[in-house]
Amino acid sequence: MRDFNITGLCVPRMHYMVDISAKVDEIAAMVDKGLYFTINRARQFGKTTTFFMLGERLNKKYLAVRISFEGVDDGSFTTNKSFCDMFAKVFARALKITEVSHEALSSWQKDVPADMFELDQLIASFCVKTSKPVVLMIDEVDKTSNNQVFLNFLGMLRDKYLRRSAGEDSTFQSVILAGVYDVKNLKRKITGEEILSASGERIYNSPWNIAADFKVKMSFAPNEIATMLTEYENDWHTGMNINEISGALYRRTNGYPFLVSKLCKMIAEDMDKDWTIDGVERAVKAILQDENTLFDDMFKNIENNKKFYDLIYDIMVQGREIPFSSKNPTIELGAMFGIIMNKDGKAAVSNEIFELVISEYLVSKMATDISVTSKVFKEDVVKDGKFNMALCLEKFAGHYYEIYSETDEKFLEKHGRILFITYLRPLINGQGFYHMETETRNTLRMDLVVDYGSQQFVVEMKLWHGDKRHEDAYEQLWKYLDAKDKGEGYLLTFDFRKDGKKKKGEWVEYKGKRIFDVVV
Repeated sequence: MRDFNITGLCVPRMHYMVDISAKVDEIAAMVDKGLYFTINRARQFGKTTTFFMLGERLNKKYLAVRISFEGVDDGSFTTNKSFCDMFAKVFARALKITEVSHEALSSWQKDVPADMFELDQLIASFCVKTSKPVVLMIDEVDKTSNNQVFLNFLGMLRDKYLRRSAGEDSTFQSVILAGVYDVKNLKRKITGEEILSASGERIYNSPWNIAADFKVKMSFAPNEIATMLTEYENDWHTGMNINEISGALYRRTNGYPFLVSKLCKMIAEDMDKDWTIDGVERAVKAILQDENTLFDDMFKNIENNKKFYDLIYDIMVQGREIPFSSKNPTIELGAMFGIIMNKDGKAAVSNEIFELVISEYLVSKMATDISVTSKVFKEDVVKDGKFNMALCLEKFAGHYYEIYSETDEKFLEKHGRILFITYLRPLINGQGFYHMETETRNTLRMDLVVDYGSQQFVVEMKLWHGDKRHEDAYEQLWKYLDAKDKGEGYLLTFDFRKDGKKKKGEWVEYKGKRIFDVVV
């Protein structure tokens, strides 16, 4: 029986899979045009599976040779000679599982190239002898690509591509590289700008500037997710509403392949096949506690680059609107890692699950970096299993300056809103769940949605920008509550003016809804 796969290659006979045939056909059309390009997407974004399916598709018309740099010894990248020797052997091994003729295979294995020039000649000779045009596919290309030798290899392929265009050489029909990094920008990872072509000429620009832009959307759309659920439903007959569940999965994941499959696997194996909206939400809550390499990589990438950490913090906590620009290296880095996306021209975290995981991560860091003590006991705000959010806010406001009296004012202005979450967190642990609502976040406010058992609270957090803006916040919160069909909400405003008027919480009636308003 098939299952949902979250590791390595997905195989149709073994796994439930999204139908990606339309994506594969779109990529194959690029090969038909003789284009060279890179499939650069974040970790666990389905690149290896797409590569496999693409190779199967291309073999009907081409000789598709799939190799990978995964596991290749670093010593193979120390000199041109060691690289050429490694490449020739890896390529020969891949040829043995293709339909290449004995003559072409023998010609490839006859001589071991000693340098890039000899490898250049070997490729030309091989491509002439094959009955089909040859497509070179290299997976995990950035595993060892932070070195000059690999860039020399790209420079050689570039030269051959240009000579082929002029009718002066034979080479691959198409070269497809797959990895996280866009190979056109790999030169930024190494020291020095000099790159040598096969003939020894210096190339000062990118060795991969011949590459066409790869615009195929690799994430899954709701109708694509539905194809996988349909396969599952045909086997298990759960009675799920396929369109409803595929839409719910998409809303939480924005179609990130690993996250879609992970949630499905959790529902199928850990949630008693609860293929309902509630089952999806239970799986979302479970994945936040899950340890997996995708989240580990995300935290590593955030921590290893201070500018990127600051960007994430500004978007998630400060609510800043930052224009999305591929010319901004920090934003480009975040997009390459799959953490940042372009949302209506603004930089945004790429899906709701990442937002939930990152917000919890930032709060956890804050809790360890500063002393945060709730001046209220859980039993004060929880009575008969019900959480009293108004009382929690009042306690927070009443003790705010007592708690943080020795904290730098600029620090408070930047981090004040996340301090409330840090204050709230131990009070809802075990029964509660929170997330920062992104659809309504802008430069002035941020909505926190807190679930506690069957209760749900909407807490709008904003900075003080005058009486008029404060009145506007009532209207903004009212619209949100109305959209959520809720009768009451909470407004927490941080006023960092030295002469600012602070007020303890009070209920305000606004257009038929109750708003608990507190300024700290």
